Amino acid sequence: MARERRFGSVALGPLGLGTAPLGNLFAPVAESAAAETVRQALALGVGYIDTAPHYGNGLSEHRVGRALREVPRDRFVLSTKVGRLLSADPKAPRDQHGYVGVLPFRQRFDYSHDGVLRSIEDSLQRLGLARIDIALIHDIDAFTHGPEAQPRRFREAMEGALPALDRLRSEGVIGAVGLGVNDAGVCLQALRHGGFDGFLLAGRYTLIDQSALVELLPACAEKKAAIILGGPYNSGILARPIASATYDYRPASATVLRRVEALAAVCARFEVPLQAAALQFPLGHPAVVAVLPGARSPEEVAANQGFARHPIPPELWQALKKQGLLAADAPVPTSSAESAF
Repeated sequence: MARERRFGSVALGPLGLGTAPLGNLFAPVAESAAAETVRQALALGVGYIDTAPHYGNGLSEHRVGRALREVPRDRFVLSTKVGRLLSADPKAPRDQHGYVGVLPFRQRFDYSHDGVLRSIEDSLQRLGLARIDIALIHDIDAFTHGPEAQPRRFREAMEGALPALDRLRSEGVIGAVGLGVNDAGVCLQALRHGGFDGFLLAGRYTLIDQSALVELLPACAEKKAAIILGGPYNSGILARPIASATYDYRPASATVLRRVEALAAVCARFEVPLQAAALQFPLGHPAVVAVLPGARSPEEVAANQGFARHPIPPELWQALKKQGLLAADAPVPTSSAESAF
């Protein structure tokens, strides 16, 4: 029997498309390639697409909306994020926050009630849509704001952003509410606060980092809060394990590179691509409803689909645990890749 995958009231497939790369993350993407990337995902049955105003100062949302313009609305699920507002400025730098060739806007954080209502309205305009399936409060973590400011940002989001999104959810403008962060601790705080359908958690339950397994994932399973696992390649190193690869959007350390080399060696023994193990591992946990790799070309979308469906013998997971590369108590996929995806 197929496992039901839902984020609140929203049904999801197990494999999504992250579109930070379509906002020109690290390198430019041509308009035609961006459109074809989204269309290829839909053609291959990848019906969940995630974007955000942060990605290229609205560039990703514009490109995703353009690619979806003629697609029937019931053929895809879309999530975007709130917490940053964009203000037009012809003097704004065109390279910002790791993105290149961005649109001429400046970002400012705003987690207030009215700011979030405006953010959703702006996103609907950029996307050309009348509703958003999942709205995520973006980056209320110490990684973004620093440890001193993070508690204030969290409080602003709980007092302002969450009530605004709850109102929009009740009005049918959005379908579900969550956080989009890379910090398991913030998700745990939000889960205890209440009001969230789930979390888009980037990079904290992967082949490299299983820190979410300790508290967050068991708590989510108990409370039936869904996890979408973003960044399954940890911003690149598990997709292309080379010396210049990035880990959490920064150059990978020697320690991380050695760990990835060890992971790749075990996968090679079982003739399994490292990328296949990276995409399939998170879905072994019952709280994880989808994985969300990014892609910047139709070829990368097709490759991800192939990795998601690649057969993986159970012995590979046991070998990784034996070498201490996976947590001993980490649940691993038990169904075949074909049935999961």
